[in-house]
Amino acid sequence: MARSLVVKVTAGADAPERCAQAFTVASVAAASGLDVSLWLTGESSWFALPGKAADFDLPHSEPLETLLATVLELGRVTLCTQCAARRDIGPDDVLDGVRIAGAAVFVAESCADDTQALVY
Repeated sequence: MARSLVVKVTAGADAPERCAQAFTVASVAAASGLDVSLWLTGESSWFALPGKAADFDLPHSEPLETLLATVLELGRVTLCTQCAARRDIGPDDVLDGVRIAGAAVFVAESCADDTQALVY
């Protein structure tokens, strides 16, 4: 069984159920003690900005803001370098604890021993 989980979420408000599933899985895994790395790419990139997760609403889903806070507290959250650049998001714009990194870091994390990678 994997001891680490890398979750890459490409969906945002454009595909709310898929987005919420990714955040839920990452949050539950972090809360259960797994080493979790949540990658924000594509439309989910916006959730790296203060207040954006609070604006997300999906009935019968835990608030995205709460799920994100859990992963920030217990794991790692990374915003894709290229996705950030395409949206004019810089290091000073993101929530405390969010790092900006590129594909090489994603590959290193997701290919490590005892790691499971999921893409939503």
